[in-house]
Amino acid sequence: MNMQLMNDLRRIDLNLLVILDALLTEQHVTRAAERVHLSQPAVSHALARLRDLLDDPLLVRQGGSLVPTARALELATPLAEALAQVQALLAPNRFDPASAKRRFRVAMSDYSAAIFLPDLVRTLRREAPGIDLQIVQASREGMVDGVLNGDLDLAAGVFPDMPAELRTTPLFEEHYTCLVDRSSLPVDGALDLAAYLARPHVLLEMRGSGTPEIERALSAIRERRHVAISLPHWGVAPQLIQGTDLILTVSSRGLLSIDHPALVTVPPPFHIPSFAVELAWHARRGGDSGLQWLIGQVRGVLYNTSSL
Repeated sequence: MNMQLMNDLRRIDLNLLVILDALLTEQHVTRAAERVHLSQPAVSHALARLRDLLDDPLLVRQGGSLVPTARALELATPLAEALAQVQALLAPNRFDPASAKRRFRVAMSDYSAAIFLPDLVRTLRREAPGIDLQIVQASREGMVDGVLNGDLDLAAGVFPDMPAELRTTPLFEEHYTCLVDRSSLPVDGALDLAAYLARPHVLLEMRGSGTPEIERALSAIRERRHVAISLPHWGVAPQLIQGTDLILTVSSRGLLSIDHPALVTVPPPFHIPSFAVELAWHARRGGDSGLQWLIGQVRGVLYNTSSL
């Protein structure tokens, strides 16, 4: 390291960088102060020092909020990643699940929640009773934006296109199946393409995301289906099928708990590609040992479930 670089580093108070990260995340002085456990005047003073140090306003007032400048936006990701690396360097083994007191904000659909959330909660209550979860729902785009801007710690979902700042780990591979009323099928129990297209369908919109994989697969064979019922959530969807000619085409694991003699699952009569459900977090959180522990617990409960 050359002398000039060493002198430049001596001018920088690491605490200022922590405050800058909080300000860029919260874009609000009071919330940033709460985040770093300082008074509002102390954070305002730190912002003034940062503006002088970096020769940029960094955050400018617009209406009732602070908006980052172009320079601040350039700094946000490398700053967060650098702080995460410093945190990991100084305290690589500090996380103790038995004594930790933390709240994680996690986005997932009720489909994902049904698959692994009960087992995850039981694990947390047993091994980390001080860990709290706040589960929220969002579209795919909302999940990605939430992880990017720091509103979410984790997101579980299907992410075909991910920004470079995010990291993912696969949770499980999934495929589609059709839920129908048994009495609506012919004697041989088959569902061919003509019958599939002739019958009305239930569509899970999932906050605007819809089920694009199904529509893309139909478009590939130049076909369309008639959607008779559109729903924004999963819970009631299977109950709509009994005693009707409706078809529900959904991810197969979501139907594992369906045990009703009147209902039956059949494969779709056309090819729908399988997909991976993934867990996503921001690269800057790579050094957060508590978050990495939680990611490991999610993967662990899914592995244990699939091994039964």
